[in-house]
Amino acid sequence: QARLVESGGGSVQTVGSLRHSCAAAKYTGSSYSVGWFLQPHREAREAREWVAVNNSVGDTVYAASVKCRFTISEDSSKYTLYLPMNSLKPEDSAIYYCAARTGLRLTRQQWEYDDWGQGTQVTVSS
Repeated sequence: QARLVESGGGSVQTVGSLRHSCAAAKYTGSSYSVGWFLQPHREAREAREWVAVNNSVGDTVYAASVKCRFTISEDSSKYTLYLPMNSLKPEDSAIYYCAARTGLRLTRQQWEYDDWGQGTQVTVSS
């Protein structure tokens, strides 16, 4: 059962934009980190790729493939994080997930995260 609530996927054409949202009310008031992953369509869960990670004190790291195109932001009043995705390419098409864990350490390993969202599908056509 998903502990985080995600929204914001969709279909766009090349160089279009989408915004992925991740509501993480459970972690309000605590030290936490949130990882963002993508799972290529029709691939297994083990094929998930790390996209970005941030923590509750503002540290952020992006994968080289999305740096300067994706930028994490947060609305603490809504317990929600956002991942605006700009200049999208067909190879960005995937199911996108957010995941959260207690603590500030930034990790790319999906197995270290305790809670996951249900995922949102992103399709970019050429």
